[in-house]
Amino acid sequence: MPPAPTSRDAGPPTAPAGPEGFDFEAAVAAPFRMQPGLRRLPPGAPQLTPLRPGSRAQREKLAVLSAFWREALVQAPGFDPAPALHAIASHAAGEHPRHWQWDGARAVAPTLGVAVAEGTVEDLGPGAFGLGDEIGRCLRGLPGPWRLAGLLALSFLEDLAVIDGASGTVPWMAVALPSHWAPEDKVGRHFGTIHGPVADSRTLIEAGPALMRLACGPQRWERFVWTVTDHPRLHAHPQRLDAQRWPAGAGTVLPQQAWWRTERQTFVPVPSVGQAVFTIAVDVQPLAQALDSPARARRLRDALATMSPEVRDYRGLTPVHAALLGWLEARSAAP
Repeated sequence: MPPAPTSRDAGPPTAPAGPEGFDFEAAVAAPFRMQPGLRRLPPGAPQLTPLRPGSRAQREKLAVLSAFWREALVQAPGFDPAPALHAIASHAAGEHPRHWQWDGARAVAPTLGVAVAEGTVEDLGPGAFGLGDEIGRCLRGLPGPWRLAGLLALSFLEDLAVIDGASGTVPWMAVALPSHWAPEDKVGRHFGTIHGPVADSRTLIEAGPALMRLACGPQRWERFVWTVTDHPRLHAHPQRLDAQRWPAGAGTVLPQQAWWRTERQTFVPVPSVGQAVFTIAVDVQPLAQALDSPARARRLRDALATMSPEVRDYRGLTPVHAALLGWLEARSAAP
């Protein structure tokens, strides 16, 4: 979930972005601090990532929305998501017109062969993977008011949440790929309450009101989040994870059991109602693959070495912290 801005909020990226737009050099720094790290998005920078039919992320989202949609599609009682939902549908059409079309009432996903209008699902043609009807069948299994959000979820990598600037709450979420948190437990709660359990979260909580004002204003922002985990899937709802985050003896088999989990987060303002749509693009890849140079290994080693014990515990890294540092030290010295 989003924290607030710091002095790093100016200027375009200084290094090429990695998978799903994640900027390693901007995100991984020492000493490690739990801070917002917002950065201004240059004009025209994309905030959504079209999903290739049958891609890993689409298949995981399809499985979640078919079997566990009540955990992924959640909203606070009485909240009207229409303004924000229509705003992100319009934004998607402007960014990716070949992939998504929107006329204010009807959404068309040409590459998926599906449209949604007033909660009704239309099959435009066979899909490009599987039996060809997976997307339509999944959407028909959702309540009518959630079908537009479902089509957005299956069309784009990004999960979505609505931030309400006036109340400081997050009253609506379409999050199929959460990172070790449960959307149904967070929806409708105040920013400070959501971040209360986060280790070293005082700075984030104190910056919450400023974040809300910025996120719901005209400027667009991005930020990056990362961790090392033993969980290889994109979907990391706590009810779908083994309670034992690292198996016994995991430190002796690194990096085979270590995965690099990242998020690129952005904000699409909806100024007409004082809201913003928060986008979350998750990527998971083998740690050894992500560290494609000794410099990156050194950078991550320094960040982990300066991480507080509380944050290590919160992120489940304590059992393998020493082993990770040793492996990263050796990798950073490699020619």
